Amino acid sequence: QVQLEESGGGLVQAGGSLRLSCAASGRTFSNNAMGWFRQAPGKEREFVAASSRSGSNTAYADSVKGRFTVSRDNAKNTVHLQMNSLKPEDTAVYYCAARSGSSYYSVYSVPSSYDYWGQGTQVTVSS
Repeated sequence: QVQLEESGGGLVQAGGSLRLSCAASGRTFSNNAMGWFRQAPGKEREFVAASSRSGSNTAYADSVKGRFTVSRDNAKNTVHLQMNSLKPEDTAVYYCAARSGSSYYSVYSVPSSYDYWGQGTQVTVSS
């Protein structure tokens, strides 16, 4: 069982930055591929970024590529999402997700690929 807790959300002006963090419980964090997703009101949950088990492979949605960076610290059981040049359309609840039993280099962009989810953290970008 893995428990995930996101933090770092908030209100920021367009063009600003936020850094989200996701703390994971358990001793097998390094065996988990990790992902970030977001959901805006009235919209489907969408993929944002993903990291392989080691962090050597990452993937991004086209809408955030070049602005967001996912990283992980396996020694501290944490994964981060650095968000720069934020836009009002980035406003959403951001979720951290973990997939157990991942192959070493794989990244996953589909919500159903993940086994565990955090409660989410709100990010609001004002224009």
